[in-house]
Amino acid sequence: MPQISQLAATYASQIFWLLLTFGIVFVVIGLGMVPKIQANVDQRDQTVTGDLAAAEAARAAADRAEEEWRTRENAIRADAQKVIGEARATAAKATEQTLAAANERIASRLTAEEARIADASRAAMGEIEAVAAEAAQTIVSRLSGANVSEAEARDAVKAVLANG
Repeated sequence: MPQISQLAATYASQIFWLLLTFGIVFVVIGLGMVPKIQANVDQRDQTVTGDLAAAEAARAAADRAEEEWRTRENAIRADAQKVIGEARATAAKATEQTLAAANERIASRLTAEEARIADASRAAMGEIEAVAAEAAQTIVSRLSGANVSEAEARDAVKAVLANG
């Protein structure tokens, strides 16, 4: 076969072109493109590392800010509770004073009204005694024909009302 006999003659030529092609590919890719790609990868790794460090620092700052905010919020809440307590105490004291003044006014009015009622009751009782004494005097004079003095009739009515 003639192709096999030519193989040895073309073998050296094919190896040469193979080595030349791989050499060119190595020089172009290995020495030209790989360093650029490696530089981009290194730059990306540095950017990611820097971004992660910045994110960690930002998270730590946010945690500190949140803790400070919570501390301030708790202090403000405690102050607000204190102010509310003081306001309640002041309002309770003012209400107590108002109620005490109202109770004093009511008690004085009640005492005055009780005195007025007692005076009216005594006056009514005096009028009832006078009317009863006059009625008793009239009844005794009509029934028995005896004349009873006004003082005797009044004493008799007072005795009956006192017992009765």
